[in-house]
Parts: sequence; structure tokens; C-alpha cells
Amino acid sequence: MKSIEIRQKAKEYIEQLSSEKLLVATDFLEYLLEKEDNDATEELLKISGFEQAFTKAQENVKQGKVTSVEQLKRKY
Repeated sequence: MKSIEIRQKAKEYIEQLSSEKLLVATDFLEYLLEKEDNDATEELLKISGFEQAFTKAQENVKQGKVTSVEQLKRKY
């Protein structure tokens, strides 16, 4: 089943739920999103040197050491 079909089916089910069950479904969907985010974060943290590179990038942004998208478009 394609993603768009799955989303449509989920919407149909949502429309049929009582308020109480809709709250449970919403909580479960929130849990899934948080878990997905946490899994992605864990995967990034497994990359050697990622934390240091990320920290350095954050420092560069704070110091204004960034290249705008417009500059990149002109360069490439």
C-alpha cells in the first residue's frame, strides 16, 4: 500500500474514533514521532566525531561564520 493510501485510511479511522480513543491515538502518534526522533539522534551520535563537528558548527553560527544560500547558489 502506498504512503498516500495509508494516510487516507488513517484519516478515515480517525474520523470514526470517539474523543477518548482519539486522545489515546494522538498520544500514541506523539510517542512514535518522539521515538523516531530519538532513533535518528542515536544514529547521528554513533558517527565518529559528530558531536564535536556539531558543536563547532553551532559555534560558527553564533559567530556569524556562515554562508548564505544565495552565496552558495552563485558559487556553484
